[in-house]
Amino acid sequence: MTKIPRVAALAFLLSVVIAGPVAAFEPVSTDEDKIAIEGYDAVAYFTEGDAMRGNPDHEYEWQGALWRFASALHRDLFASAPDRYAPRYGGFCSGAMAAGRTFRADPEAWRIIDGRLYLNFSQSGIERFADDAEETIPQADTNWLELLN
Repeated sequence: MTKIPRVAALAFLLSVVIAGPVAAFEPVSTDEDKIAIEGYDAVAYFTEGDAMRGNPDHEYEWQGALWRFASALHRDLFASAPDRYAPRYGGFCSGAMAAGRTFRADPEAWRIIDGRLYLNFSQSGIERFADDAEETIPQADTNWLELLN
């Protein structure tokens, strides 16, 4: 059996104490209160064609996050098919995901492409992502799957 030098063992222990435990990846981008997509109504993008703030009176918990909706109807639509309405990549920035990174998105910078909601960090970013969707979406999908595994 190989002995670990004391200095190496001490360095390892210090790195654990200083760095702390590694946080598990959360599949939904949330704020400190676990609110998804800054409290915007994920269904409204589809039904209203607009980015609308949700109401705390109409919340639904899914994938460890609280999702807010403008109405009970929107909440119930989401609850019946969350994968249909939730933004791709857990609400993280689509452009960053295509580049293999996670970055908080701006819920006001959005597009629906082929029936799926994509968010980005900026309006110009979502336009670039959408303009190159044939290339960016498959790359982002691949990176997302690798991140989840």
